[in-house]
Amino acid sequence: MSSITTDQGVLHYEVYGRGRPVLLLHGWLGSWGLWQETMKYLGQYYRTYALDFWGFGESGKKVPTFAVQDFVSMVDQFMEHLGIVQAPLVGHSMGGTVSLMTALRFPERVTKVAVIGSPIVGSSLALMLKLAGRRPIAVLVFRMMWALRLGLRLSAPIITSNPNWYETISHDLSRTTLESFLLSIASLRETDLRPRLSEIRVPAMGMYGDRDVIVNPNQWQLMQANIPQVRIERFKNAGHFIMLDAPERFMHTLHDFLDNGV
Repeated sequence: MSSITTDQGVLHYEVYGRGRPVLLLHGWLGSWGLWQETMKYLGQYYRTYALDFWGFGESGKKVPTFAVQDFVSMVDQFMEHLGIVQAPLVGHSMGGTVSLMTALRFPERVTKVAVIGSPIVGSSLALMLKLAGRRPIAVLVFRMMWALRLGLRLSAPIITSNPNWYETISHDLSRTTLESFLLSIASLRETDLRPRLSEIRVPAMGMYGDRDVIVNPNQWQLMQANIPQVRIERFKNAGHFIMLDAPERFMHTLHDFLDNGV
């Protein structure tokens, strides 16, 4: 386990492999643990770094705010601290949105962007996620955590075909706080990248599962219509967690993009 100290607190990360750096960013309520199998595969070719956003996983929980814009700053600070001049960013869900925003705010940092099931517009989030970004509902959820866990367990077969997903997300959920839970999804709900997508000049790839019930999978259309160098990969039989539902195709596709681009 590795960590650095930033102005906003401890930033935990894991690293594996040798070669050119690649950064992996997790989604809402997740942690670096989502990427373990991906790191084993990509680590054969690259030096992979998987970060925990502030407020999630093992990273600090006392940050003043947990908006997606702050996570963009976190990525920049991480790269500066480790002396990583440039690198591809790979992000799942919220992590993909952060990756695109980093390419816009710090274009000198990013060589490529791959997003998996990521919202381009916050309105594409499922209704329950949008409701979770309202403080009265978030407080109620935290007071009735057992109900959230039950709901996740019952809906797990709809969300992903991977039988281990519930245990993983339940463990990660136990390490969040009310503020990180609320403020991150509230800011994601208000995000709209459409006006600036055309400014992304590096190769980008959008990977979307047709069975996604967390983020509207048609978000790929916005990427295709607005990003100059874009590659779209649709997974007919996968949902929001493509790396769990179709791991072999996912990893080979990602490796090909990192090596060859669009």
